[in-house]
Amino acid sequence: MYDLIVVGGGPAGLAAAYAARQNGAKKIIILERDKELGGILNQCIHNGFGLHRFKEELTGPEYAGRFEKMLESTDVEVSLDTMVLSITPRREVHCVSAEDGYRILEAKAIVLAMGCRERTRGAISIPGTRPAGVFTAGAAQRYVNMEGYMVGKRVVILGSGDIGLIMARRMTLEGAKVLACVEVMPYSGGLNRNIVQCLHDYDIPLYLSHTITDIKGDRRVEQVTVAKVDENRKPIKGSEMIFDCDTILLSVGLIPENELTRGAGIEIDRRTNGAVVYENMETSMDGVFACGNVVHVHDLVDFVSAESERAGAAAAKYALGGEAAGEAIDVKNGDGVSYTVPQKIRIDNVEKACEIFFRVRKIYKDSKIVVKSGETQLASFKREHLAPGEMEHITLPKVLLDKASGEIVVSVEE
Repeated sequence: MYDLIVVGGGPAGLAAAYAARQNGAKKIIILERDKELGGILNQCIHNGFGLHRFKEELTGPEYAGRFEKMLESTDVEVSLDTMVLSITPRREVHCVSAEDGYRILEAKAIVLAMGCRERTRGAISIPGTRPAGVFTAGAAQRYVNMEGYMVGKRVVILGSGDIGLIMARRMTLEGAKVLACVEVMPYSGGLNRNIVQCLHDYDIPLYLSHTITDIKGDRRVEQVTVAKVDENRKPIKGSEMIFDCDTILLSVGLIPENELTRGAGIEIDRRTNGAVVYENMETSMDGVFACGNVVHVHDLVDFVSAESERAGAAAAKYALGGEAAGEAIDVKNGDGVSYTVPQKIRIDNVEKACEIFFRVRKIYKDSKIVVKSGETQLASFKREHLAPGEMEHITLPKVLLDKASGEIVVSVEE
């Protein structure tokens, strides 16, 4: 019987396991399906990680290495090349590996840290033929940075998420010609720093309110048609541009990897596609916690680590017999807000304050974030700039939460 089983050995799983060990959990195991720890960070060889957590700029592998080194000083077990198949309400984890075969492990608490996956071409239904040369940006990143394969020479990128922007720069540095980055929305889905450092610095054009309407090619992509779209995202006839290219990279969104979560019967939030969580990152299943991109997609790994440390500490407390109690109030999104995490807060379980993370639906200039409970305004936060591509968070002290009743609504007012 383990005190804690952590599913996933990426940044979320590493931070959760370390925090749990620091908070008294003794027998801990990390189950990771890849052949090494670190998760997606291993293929993110650019810098920009760790400014919040370590106060210095690190590459992805360096950031993962810091946590791996921290774990080496503990007795946390690691099982690599291990696929988790299912989780039961009795906190049994069914897993399989070449080395140990099929196992059923029992735990007092479980942390889900499976990360997220990319949307593919099939999810967005691009018309045209189906030649080779269409990759998700993350798959291309792994090929180029880890496997040593060059995926193409003339590239068009669909979507302006952070991975797509970073791959625009990476492909350019490897000698490819990135012809355009095409975004269906009227704003970019990535961080502003990535737009500047990855597109502007390399004179790569960004076409907002545009999408790919056709792909041509026999064995390999030969040509794509890009058209401007109206406010309903419908292509405008006569606005087509044709690019001769051999590669298309898709950066069209990330989805929390929640097949295990759904299979266990844990409540899923339709807004995030992740588990519904309480203030301590506990899911609707007692003793099962979730953190990182499996709950909602983060911009910065530093925020993933902080959230996961909170989940790990709470899981350790649960494993040692300290169950969270008290009535929960719902946290809901109001005008201009697309989702909130956590979705429920047990005020009695909050010591000093509770952080609420969310994203907005559009770009806002001078505006304010307003938090209400019924007709009572609990708090207001001024913001000069809000964008859907940047995750926001606010901190609500317990003294304010004590005034709430029933539910809390977070909204944006211009």
